[in-house]
Amino acid sequence: MKLFVLYTGGTIGMLQTAQGLAPAGGFDVRMGEHLRSLSPPIDIDWQFHELLPLLDSANMSQANWLAMRDVIVEAVTKGAFDGVLVLHGTDTLAYSAAALSFLLLGLEVPVLLTGSMLPAGAEGSDAWGNLLGAMQALQAGVSPGVHLYFNGQLMHGARVSKLRSEAFDAFTVQSRHRVGERADSVPAALGYRVRRQPVNIAVLPLYPGVLASHAEALLNTGAQALLLECYGVGTGPSDNAQLLAVLKQAHERGVVLAAISQCPQGHVEFGVYAAGSALLGTGLISAGGMTREAALGKLFGLLGAGLNQRDVERWFALDLCGERVS
Repeated sequence: MKLFVLYTGGTIGMLQTAQGLAPAGGFDVRMGEHLRSLSPPIDIDWQFHELLPLLDSANMSQANWLAMRDVIVEAVTKGAFDGVLVLHGTDTLAYSAAALSFLLLGLEVPVLLTGSMLPAGAEGSDAWGNLLGAMQALQAGVSPGVHLYFNGQLMHGARVSKLRSEAFDAFTVQSRHRVGERADSVPAALGYRVRRQPVNIAVLPLYPGVLASHAEALLNTGAQALLLECYGVGTGPSDNAQLLAVLKQAHERGVVLAAISQCPQGHVEFGVYAAGSALLGTGLISAGGMTREAALGKLFGLLGAGLNQRDVERWFALDLCGERVS
Protein backbone atom coordinates (compact mmCIF):
# COMPACT_ATOMS: atom_id res chain seq x y z
CA MET A 1 0.00 0.00 0.00
CA LYS A 2 1.19 3.52 -0.84
CA LEU A 3 0.02 6.04 1.77
CA PHE A 4 0.16 9.84 1.80
CA VAL A 5 0.47 11.23 5.34
CA LEU A 6 -0.52 14.87 5.76
CA TYR A 7 0.56 16.41 9.07
CA THR A 8 -1.33 19.60 9.99
CA GLY A 9 -0.16 19.92 13.59
CA GLY A 10 -2.26 19.18 16.65
CA THR A 11 -1.58 17.52 19.98
CA ILE A 12 -0.24 14.33 18.43
CA GLY A 13 3.05 16.03 17.42
CA MET A 14 3.21 18.82 20.01
CA LEU A 15 6.21 19.50 22.23
CA GLN A 16 6.37 21.36 25.52
CA THR A 17 7.34 25.06 25.39
CA ALA A 18 7.49 27.81 28.02
CA GLN A 19 3.96 28.81 26.98
CA GLY A 20 2.62 25.26 27.02
CA LEU A 21 2.19 22.56 24.38
CA ALA A 22 2.70 23.85 20.84
CA PRO A 23 2.84 22.32 17.33
CA ALA A 24 6.30 21.12 16.33
CA GLY A 25 7.90 20.02 13.08
CA GLY A 26 9.97 16.90 12.51
CA PHE A 27 7.17 14.51 13.39
CA ASP A 28 8.06 12.38 10.37
CA VAL A 29 11.35 11.42 12.07
CA ARG A 30 9.60 10.43 15.30
CA MET A 31 6.94 8.56 13.36
CA GLY A 32 9.52 6.66 11.33
CA GLU A 33 11.47 5.67 14.42
CA HIS A 34 8.35 4.37 16.12
CA LEU A 35 7.17 2.38 13.12
CA ARG A 36 10.59 0.79 12.68
CA SER A 37 10.56 -0.27 16.34
CA LEU A 38 7.44 -2.38 15.85
CA SER A 39 7.69 -6.14 15.61
CA PRO A 40 6.64 -7.12 13.07
CA PRO A 41 7.07 -3.77 11.28
CA ILE A 42 4.07 -2.32 9.47
CA ASP A 43 4.31 -3.00 5.74
CA ILE A 44 3.19 0.35 4.30
CA ASP A 45 5.06 2.62 1.91
CA TRP A 46 4.31 6.08 3.27
CA GLN A 47 5.22 9.59 2.22
CA PHE A 48 5.05 12.47 4.70
CA HIS A 49 4.05 16.08 4.06
CA GLU A 50 3.83 18.96 6.55
CA LEU A 51 1.10 21.51 5.91
CA LEU A 52 2.67 24.79 6.98
CA PRO A 53 2.12 26.63 9.18
CA LEU A 54 1.52 23.80 11.63
CA LEU A 55 -1.56 24.50 13.70
CA ASP A 56 -3.08 24.05 17.06
CA SER A 57 -6.42 23.02 15.57
CA ALA A 58 -8.18 25.69 17.63
CA ASN A 59 -6.83 28.03 14.93
CA MET A 60 -8.30 26.03 12.05
CA SER A 61 -9.98 28.13 9.35
CA GLN A 62 -11.64 27.73 5.96
CA ALA A 63 -8.33 28.66 4.33
CA ASN A 64 -6.70 25.68 6.02
CA TRP A 65 -9.46 23.36 4.79
CA LEU A 66 -8.90 24.62 1.26
CA ALA A 67 -5.15 24.10 1.61
CA MET A 68 -5.70 20.52 2.84
CA ARG A 69 -8.00 19.84 -0.08
CA ASP A 70 -5.42 21.16 -2.57
CA VAL A 71 -2.56 19.08 -1.16
CA ILE A 72 -4.65 15.90 -0.97
CA VAL A 73 -6.02 16.23 -4.51
CA GLU A 74 -2.56 16.90 -5.95
CA ALA A 75 -1.04 13.98 -4.06
CA VAL A 76 -3.72 11.51 -5.14
CA THR A 77 -3.88 12.62 -8.78
CA LYS A 78 -0.12 12.87 -9.30
CA GLY A 79 1.32 10.43 -6.78
CA ALA A 80 -0.93 7.40 -7.30
CA PHE A 81 -1.49 6.95 -3.57
CA ASP A 82 -3.90 4.30 -2.32
CA GLY A 83 -5.00 6.30 0.70
CA VAL A 84 -4.51 9.49 2.69
CA LEU A 85 -3.92 9.82 6.43
CA VAL A 86 -4.42 13.29 7.94
CA LEU A 87 -2.89 14.00 11.36
CA HIS A 88 -4.93 16.74 13.02
CA GLY A 89 -5.66 18.34 16.38
CA THR A 90 -8.78 17.23 18.21
CA ASP A 91 -10.48 20.59 18.91
CA THR A 92 -11.73 20.96 15.33
CA LEU A 93 -11.10 17.45 14.06
CA ALA A 94 -14.82 16.74 13.53
CA TYR A 95 -15.28 20.05 11.70
CA SER A 96 -12.40 19.29 9.34
CA ALA A 97 -13.62 15.74 8.73
CA ALA A 98 -17.04 17.11 7.77
CA ALA A 99 -15.64 19.88 5.57
CA LEU A 100 -13.32 17.50 3.73
CA SER A 101 -16.23 15.10 3.22
CA PHE A 102 -17.81 17.71 0.93
CA LEU A 103 -14.59 19.13 -0.55
CA LEU A 104 -13.45 15.67 -1.67
CA LEU A 105 -16.70 14.24 -3.07
CA GLY A 106 -15.92 11.54 -5.60
CA LEU A 107 -12.26 11.06 -4.66
CA GLU A 108 -11.38 7.48 -5.52
CA VAL A 109 -9.30 6.72 -2.40
CA PRO A 110 -10.12 6.85 1.33
CA VAL A 111 -9.08 9.81 3.47
CA LEU A 112 -8.71 9.00 7.16
CA LEU A 113 -8.24 11.63 9.88
CA THR A 114 -6.81 10.96 13.32
CA GLY A 115 -5.06 12.67 16.18
CA SER A 116 -4.60 12.18 19.91
CA MET A 117 -5.58 13.54 23.28
CA LEU A 118 -1.98 13.37 24.55
CA PRO A 119 1.24 14.06 22.60
CA ALA A 120 3.27 11.20 21.21
CA GLY A 121 5.88 10.32 23.81
CA ALA A 122 3.81 11.44 26.80
CA GLU A 123 3.23 8.77 29.42
CA GLY A 124 0.08 6.80 28.66
CA SER A 125 -0.46 8.64 25.36
CA ASP A 126 -3.02 7.46 22.84
CA ALA A 127 -1.00 8.93 19.95
CA TRP A 128 0.79 5.87 18.62
CA GLY A 129 -2.26 3.67 19.12
CA ASN A 130 -4.43 5.99 17.04
CA LEU A 131 -1.77 6.43 14.37
CA LEU A 132 -1.03 2.74 14.04
CA GLY A 133 -4.70 1.80 14.20
CA ALA A 134 -5.52 4.25 11.41
CA MET A 135 -2.72 2.90 9.22
CA GLN A 136 -3.81 -0.68 9.82
CA ALA A 137 -7.43 0.20 9.01
CA LEU A 138 -6.33 1.71 5.70
CA GLN A 139 -4.16 -1.30 4.96
CA ALA A 140 -7.08 -3.67 5.67
CA GLY A 141 -9.32 -1.70 3.34
CA VAL A 142 -11.50 1.37 3.87
CA SER A 143 -14.08 2.54 1.37
CA PRO A 144 -13.49 5.80 -0.53
CA GLY A 145 -14.70 8.88 1.29
CA VAL A 146 -13.64 10.71 4.43
CA HIS A 147 -13.45 8.89 7.75
CA LEU A 148 -12.20 9.48 11.27
CA TYR A 149 -10.30 6.92 13.32
CA PHE A 150 -10.05 7.37 17.07
CA ASN A 151 -9.70 5.10 20.09
CA GLY A 152 -10.16 1.96 17.99
CA GLN A 153 -13.26 3.21 16.19
CA LEU A 154 -13.64 3.93 12.47
CA MET A 155 -16.30 6.62 12.02
CA HIS A 156 -18.04 8.42 9.16
CA GLY A 157 -16.39 11.79 8.57
CA ALA A 158 -19.67 13.68 8.14
CA ARG A 159 -21.40 12.18 11.18
CA VAL A 160 -18.85 12.41 13.95
CA SER A 161 -18.73 14.89 16.85
CA LYS A 162 -16.37 15.52 19.75
CA LEU A 163 -18.23 14.94 23.00
CA ARG A 164 -15.46 14.79 25.58
CA SER A 165 -12.56 17.13 26.22
CA GLU A 166 -10.22 14.76 28.06
CA ALA A 167 -11.19 11.09 27.66
CA PHE A 168 -9.58 8.97 24.95
CA ASP A 169 -13.01 8.06 23.57
CA ALA A 170 -13.61 11.73 22.80
CA PHE A 171 -15.33 11.18 19.46
CA THR A 172 -18.52 9.38 18.58
CA VAL A 173 -21.26 9.12 15.99
CA GLN A 174 -24.47 10.04 17.76
CA SER A 175 -27.64 8.11 17.02
CA ARG A 176 -29.55 10.70 14.99
CA HIS A 177 -32.64 10.15 12.87
CA ARG A 178 -31.47 10.25 9.25
CA VAL A 179 -33.97 12.07 7.06
CA GLY A 180 -33.47 12.64 3.37
CA GLU A 181 -33.16 11.24 -0.10
CA ARG A 182 -29.91 10.18 -1.72
CA ALA A 183 -28.74 12.14 -4.72
CA ASP A 184 -28.68 9.98 -7.84
CA SER A 185 -25.15 11.18 -8.46
CA VAL A 186 -22.81 13.99 -7.47
CA PRO A 187 -22.53 16.60 -10.23
CA ALA A 188 -19.12 17.58 -11.52
CA ALA A 189 -19.70 21.07 -10.11
CA LEU A 190 -19.50 19.62 -6.60
CA GLY A 191 -16.75 17.05 -7.19
CA TYR A 192 -13.28 17.06 -5.65
CA ARG A 193 -11.73 18.57 -8.79
CA VAL A 194 -13.59 21.86 -8.22
CA ARG A 195 -11.71 24.35 -6.09
CA ARG A 196 -13.83 26.21 -3.55
CA GLN A 197 -13.74 29.77 -2.29
CA PRO A 198 -14.06 31.02 1.30
CA VAL A 199 -17.62 31.88 2.30
CA ASN A 200 -19.35 33.75 5.11
CA ILE A 201 -21.49 31.39 7.21
CA ALA A 202 -23.01 32.45 10.54
CA VAL A 203 -24.44 30.27 13.31
CA LEU A 204 -27.18 31.34 15.72
CA PRO A 205 -28.26 29.07 18.58
CA LEU A 206 -31.82 29.74 19.65
CA TYR A 207 -32.37 30.28 23.37
CA PRO A 208 -34.97 31.94 25.57
CA GLY A 209 -34.45 35.66 25.11
CA VAL A 210 -32.85 35.60 21.66
CA LEU A 211 -33.54 38.91 19.89
CA ALA A 212 -34.22 39.82 16.29
CA SER A 213 -31.28 42.20 16.56
CA HIS A 214 -28.96 39.26 17.30
CA ALA A 215 -29.88 37.62 14.01
CA GLU A 216 -29.78 40.96 12.22
CA ALA A 217 -26.27 41.68 13.49
CA LEU A 218 -25.01 38.35 12.17
CA LEU A 219 -26.73 38.81 8.83
CA ASN A 220 -25.33 42.33 8.50
CA THR A 221 -21.81 40.86 8.34
CA GLY A 222 -22.67 39.82 4.79
CA ALA A 223 -23.45 36.25 5.74
CA GLN A 224 -24.28 34.06 2.75
CA ALA A 225 -25.89 31.47 5.01
CA LEU A 226 -27.27 31.39 8.54
CA LEU A 227 -27.41 28.08 10.40
CA LEU A 228 -30.05 28.15 13.13
CA GLU A 229 -29.63 25.73 16.02
CA CYS A 230 -33.27 25.08 16.85
CA TYR A 231 -34.96 23.37 19.76
CA GLY A 232 -36.12 19.76 19.56
CA VAL A 233 -37.41 18.85 16.11
CA GLY A 234 -36.95 22.34 14.71
CA THR A 235 -38.93 24.75 16.83
CA GLY A 236 -38.19 28.32 17.85
CA PRO A 237 -39.86 31.50 19.12
CA SER A 238 -42.80 31.57 16.72
CA ASP A 239 -44.36 34.54 18.51
CA ASN A 240 -41.34 36.78 17.83
CA ALA A 241 -42.62 38.59 14.75
CA GLN A 242 -39.51 40.74 14.49
CA LEU A 243 -37.18 37.72 14.41
CA LEU A 244 -39.32 35.96 11.81
CA ALA A 245 -39.36 39.11 9.68
CA VAL A 246 -35.56 39.47 9.84
CA LEU A 247 -35.14 35.86 8.72
CA LYS A 248 -37.69 36.14 5.92
CA GLN A 249 -36.16 39.35 4.60
CA ALA A 250 -32.71 37.76 4.61
CA HIS A 251 -33.99 34.77 2.65
CA GLU A 252 -35.67 37.06 0.13
CA ARG A 253 -32.34 38.76 -0.58
CA GLY A 254 -30.59 35.44 -1.19
CA VAL A 255 -29.29 34.25 2.17
CA VAL A 256 -29.51 30.49 2.70
CA LEU A 257 -31.28 29.64 5.98
CA ALA A 258 -30.79 26.15 7.39
CA ALA A 259 -31.88 24.50 10.64
CA ILE A 260 -30.34 21.79 12.82
CA SER A 261 -31.48 20.44 16.16
CA GLN A 262 -29.62 21.42 19.31
CA CYS A 263 -30.23 17.93 20.71
CA PRO A 264 -27.19 15.61 20.42
CA GLN A 265 -29.52 12.86 19.20
CA GLY A 266 -32.10 15.10 17.55
CA HIS A 267 -33.31 15.92 14.07
CA VAL A 268 -35.38 18.62 12.39
CA GLU A 269 -38.89 17.78 11.23
CA PHE A 270 -40.97 20.87 10.50
CA GLY A 271 -44.73 20.58 10.83
CA VAL A 272 -44.83 18.58 14.05
CA TYR A 273 -45.35 21.79 16.02
CA ALA A 274 -46.82 25.11 14.92
CA ALA A 275 -43.67 26.79 16.28
CA GLY A 276 -41.67 24.87 13.69
CA SER A 277 -44.09 25.72 10.89
CA ALA A 278 -43.64 29.42 11.62
CA LEU A 279 -39.88 29.11 11.14
CA LEU A 280 -40.39 27.12 7.96
CA GLY A 281 -42.38 30.02 6.56
CA THR A 282 -39.29 32.24 6.60
CA GLY A 283 -37.57 30.05 3.99
CA LEU A 284 -35.69 27.85 6.43
CA ILE A 285 -34.59 24.43 5.13
CA SER A 286 -34.13 21.35 7.27
CA ALA A 287 -30.78 19.68 7.88
CA GLY A 288 -32.61 16.56 8.99
CA GLY A 289 -30.38 14.71 11.43
CA MET A 290 -27.13 16.36 10.39
CA THR A 291 -24.72 17.53 13.06
CA ARG A 292 -23.56 21.13 13.32
CA GLU A 293 -20.22 20.09 11.86
CA ALA A 294 -21.82 18.37 8.87
CA ALA A 295 -24.26 21.20 8.17
CA LEU A 296 -21.47 23.80 8.26
CA GLY A 297 -19.19 21.67 6.10
CA LYS A 298 -21.94 21.07 3.56
CA LEU A 299 -22.91 24.73 3.35
CA PHE A 300 -19.23 25.57 2.89
CA GLY A 301 -18.86 23.02 0.10
CA LEU A 302 -21.99 24.17 -1.73
CA LEU A 303 -21.60 27.92 -1.38
CA GLY A 304 -17.86 27.70 -1.93
CA ALA A 305 -18.52 26.07 -5.30
CA GLY A 306 -20.41 29.20 -6.38
CA LEU A 307 -23.94 27.77 -6.31
CA ASN A 308 -26.85 30.18 -6.02
CA GLN A 309 -29.41 30.07 -3.22
CA ARG A 310 -31.86 27.82 -5.03
CA ASP A 311 -29.21 25.25 -5.98
CA VAL A 312 -27.67 25.29 -2.51
CA GLU A 313 -31.07 24.55 -1.00
CA ARG A 314 -31.68 21.78 -3.51
CA TRP A 315 -28.39 19.95 -2.86
CA PHE A 316 -28.46 20.63 0.86
CA ALA A 317 -31.71 18.66 1.06
CA LEU A 318 -30.17 15.64 -0.72
CA ASP A 319 -27.73 13.13 0.73
CA LEU A 320 -24.34 13.44 -0.97
CA CYS A 321 -22.03 11.19 1.05
CA GLY A 322 -24.04 9.56 3.83
CA GLU A 323 -24.51 12.68 5.93
CA ARG A 324 -28.33 12.55 5.80
CA VAL A 325 -29.24 8.90 5.39
CA SER A 326 -27.72 5.64 6.57
